[in-house]
Amino acid sequence: MMNNAWQSKLNKSLHITIIKVSGIHWWYTVPNHAAELTAGYYNLDDRDGYRTIAHMLTRHPASMNFTCAEMRDSEQSSEAKIAPEELVQQVLSAGWREGLNLACENALSRYDATAYNTILRNARPQGINKNGSPEHKLYGFTYLRVSDELFEGDNYNTFKTFVRRMHANLDYNPNVDPVAPLKRSKPEIPIEEILEVAQPRLEPFPFQKNTDLPV
Repeated sequence: MMNNAWQSKLNKSLHITIIKVSGIHWWYTVPNHAAELTAGYYNLDDRDGYRTIAHMLTRHPASMNFTCAEMRDSEQSSEAKIAPEELVQQVLSAGWREGLNLACENALSRYDATAYNTILRNARPQGINKNGSPEHKLYGFTYLRVSDELFEGDNYNTFKTFVRRMHANLDYNPNVDPVAPLKRSKPEIPIEEILEVAQPRLEPFPFQKNTDLPV
């Protein structure tokens, strides 16, 4: 049997389930969203396929984790009709509308300020709120990936600055987003209710063009 100390540590570690949603950003700007449909994401110009996923997750103590947080449209080939920035904004907005805690990660190994600043913009779309926590913010971020290149040249110093900016230049505070025991799931949501939130597809929340706290 576990002693009380170990049971307490275990309870504090069981807080939330992370559900990863893939970033299928190819052909995002065409009406049929062919790549997303092929991957199983029923997302169209007039249908929000990600809000249905977010709504389904509301019955669980779950967080939705999305990728390509560092990517900019201007860096992509126009031939593939790629729009990672718009996709990130749609997915995050869908999750926030459903009241979820959201997380992100980068898709590519990037060590430059441009990528970090894009992540920072997505982490706090409306910037820092000096009167408290921002209305919309990321709950967590997974950095991919630790490698030898991260520690070459100025890369590590830039990374340390990025981490500091993610915390809005504040020191760690255990009272912010405190860890709590994992809760049981709520009753199953009828499929009709889940499908209902897909339409109409609402505009995403406003995102600043650039972060107000750059690296």
